[in-house]
Amino acid sequence: MRIYYKSLDVVRSVVKLSRVVQDQDSDLARQMRRACISVPLNIQEGLYSQGGNRNARFYNAMGSARETMACLHVSVAAAYLEQPEVDADLERIDHVIGALWKLSRRQSR
Repeated sequence: MRIYYKSLDVVRSVVKLSRVVQDQDSDLARQMRRACISVPLNIQEGLYSQGGNRNARFYNAMGSARETMACLHVSVAAAYLEQPEVDADLERIDHVIGALWKLSRRQSR
């Protein structure tokens, strides 16, 4: 599933950014890593779940993706990162959230 691989792209990038944030705010950096890593894990779990469990995993992934976005926004607001450094990731995350929304609306087969 393409959305899974897109979420791995986000992990690769956000983990790199978290290393920059780490020097100034280790708690935020840890939260960034945990949130972004949770997205592909929940996607995979959802793909192999059924019914309500499937939707719950996709909603969990969406929540973690939103949390990752917030971590990036906070990093910019706190001047740990610059907006251009996070723009591509914010766009990728938005795409992941849209795809997860559609997946959560499908009936499990």
